[in-house]
Amino acid sequence: MKMPDRTAHSMEVACGVIASQFPADAMKSATVDRGKEFACFPSLEHHLGIKVYFADPYSSWQRGSNENANGLLREFFPKGHDFNLVTDEELAEAVRLINNRPRKCLNWKSAYETFMEEVSHLD
Repeated sequence: MKMPDRTAHSMEVACGVIASQFPADAMKSATVDRGKEFACFPSLEHHLGIKVYFADPYSSWQRGSNENANGLLREFFPKGHDFNLVTDEELAEAVRLINNRPRKCLNWKSAYETFMEEVSHLD
């Protein structure tokens, strides 16, 4: 989801919007970097019930899934691309294609299929 800026308030709103689209227990934890936008972590833990963990500085491997997703997103929007020029529709289409791509680590299921199977057990 595109955010207007990298403030804690924008992150809190974005997380709330995304969390509202799934059952309450779908988002259990998040491992984040030490960016200023995550200063809202007490609110995320309290209001959304998400346990927030912080990766150590210069330890991108501690957030491997996130780093992999960033790499996949770079296939659509190369480094240096101005995200202010990316429309919500373009971002949504890129994310749809990424999430529906079969992945070896998921036994050739897509991330979307795997997530929806897990979420279906929460209802």
